[in-house]
Amino acid sequence: MITITGTVGSSGKYLVTGIPVDTHVGHVILKIAFENNTAGTNLTLAAGTDANFAAGTVGTLLSDSGGPGFRFLTLIDTHQLAGKIIYVLRSVGSADSAFTINIE
Repeated sequence: MITITGTVGSSGKYLVTGIPVDTHVGHVILKIAFENNTAGTNLTLAAGTDANFAAGTVGTLLSDSGGPGFRFLTLIDTHQLAGKIIYVLRSVGSADSAFTINIE
């Protein structure tokens, strides 16, 4: 398992993967737990193209967040993420928003 923490700042977005997801290992189910750690904001975990990220739009919705203390689980086959990058967008509020992603 890997844990990723970050903060969505003034841009309203945070790039999680630097390159698109590669699926050469075959069909693998990822378990992704996503949590927003900042009250008064909501975040969206998404996968999409570089253009989706640049525009701040959702390509494929992976998870939405509630407030702190709510952790949401996503189960997804890596083939659904093939060629996409993963990123976080702030969907509600304007404050810097900390988050935690656990991927297994």
